[in-house]
Amino acid sequence: MARILIVDDAKFMRMTLTNILQKGNHQVVGEADNGRIGIELYKELKPDIVTMDITMPEMNGLEAVKHIKSLDPNSIIIMCSALGQQKLVVEAIESGAKDFIVKPFDESRVLEAVSRVLEK
Repeated sequence: MARILIVDDAKFMRMTLTNILQKGNHQVVGEADNGRIGIELYKELKPDIVTMDITMPEMNGLEAVKHIKSLDPNSIIIMCSALGQQKLVVEAIESGAKDFIVKPFDESRVLEAVSRVLEK
């Protein structure tokens, strides 16, 4: 079971991910609606995995990934992107994200990504 922090500005997306992750026997330890809050919660909660939306107000997912990676090079971050954001996903992976999932979320794809990053 992984302890997971969800960072997404859309409450519906956070709820959807929470439901999927809990079905997969993972624990959602926190939620943030922008990258800045996500970084603060990362420091406080020390989750096993962060799911990070790319497009958010205040601080986007790319900036937040770089910041979390500078705090903790071993952090595990899975990017969440809408279709058509491939260029940003590549940039996120180059910045240290381990995997990505595409919205709308497919339950099996989300749980596969979590399993995959935990095995690395």
